Amino acid sequence: MELRRRELILKYTVELFIKTAIPVGSQTLIENFKLTFSSATIRAEMNALEQSGFLEKTHTSSGRVPSSKGYKYYVEHLRNAKVDQNIKQQITKLIESKAKTIEEVIKSSVEMLASMTNMTSVVLGPNAHQNRLASIQLIPLDHNVATAVFVTDRGYVESKTFVIPAETNAVEMSKVVAIFNERLTGTLISEVVDKMNALQPMLKEYVIEQQVIYEAFTEAFIRYAKDRLSLYGKESLLEQPEFVNNPEKLRKLIGILDDPEKLKRLINEGEEFSIVIGKDDSDLSVISSTFKVPGREQGKIVLVGPTRMDYDAVVSALEYVTDALEEYFEKESRLENE
Repeated sequence: MELRRRELILKYTVELFIKTAIPVGSQTLIENFKLTFSSATIRAEMNALEQSGFLEKTHTSSGRVPSSKGYKYYVEHLRNAKVDQNIKQQITKLIESKAKTIEEVIKSSVEMLASMTNMTSVVLGPNAHQNRLASIQLIPLDHNVATAVFVTDRGYVESKTFVIPAETNAVEMSKVVAIFNERLTGTLISEVVDKMNALQPMLKEYVIEQQVIYEAFTEAFIRYAKDRLSLYGKESLLEQPEFVNNPEKLRKLIGILDDPEKLKRLINEGEEFSIVIGKDDSDLSVISSTFKVPGREQGKIVLVGPTRMDYDAVVSALEYVTDALEEYFEKESRLENE
């Protein structure tokens, strides 16, 4: 369907500002898109778009920039929704690579998205309030190094490698693991650390040198329960011109990226697909999409960028990647069950 003139001017204004980060004027639109409308006509349409809240006028230029409302309308009605061919090729190559765990496939996909969109990619890990402890293991790697490993009832794995004190022997370590498995299996991950603290007096009674093992497992549980957010491509976001040229915005951005709780507040965790533009006056847009892994809770991939991000490319890439992951995991699940 042919776009109306006002929609076309909004579309071109959004796309040119995304490309240049410079406020857009009527003459600039004519020169870049070979428009046949007069400059006066375009100015009138841009004024109407401003009055309707789709464009904003800056204090430092006669040009206009898209508002959050304008970006949202563009995403929902005006973008081309074409997936970059290079992204298609890279994700196909990735998921066809064998001998990769689910976690490795997801991590590689998110790293690829960050690299190809120049955005910060985020993976939201499993919710500690929905996962229970299934088992605990201690794996010796050397005569003085071991890895503490625990698995949840939904198949997630967390580990911590540590140095074994010279005075600690294998029998004592086995006693600690046996007590943990006996007393903690079936416990919600978010409650495990409290229960471990309650067990510590008993551990001291039965096992002389138990502290290092106790601390290794505690650290693994805490990391799983609290730090369930992984960032990729942070440097690309910090290099965007709206942050590089504005120290105050840059400080605010670093504060958000360095604080998982602040970043989580920008993400609509309950929605399958969500676009949040400029939430909490953050100058950031957050686009998230969920994907399902058979036998596990759904995962979520999030792309974080400036409100000036290339929504057409970013949204299309994210949708394609999450759809490809779902298809891949469903296929692998069917093959395992045959």
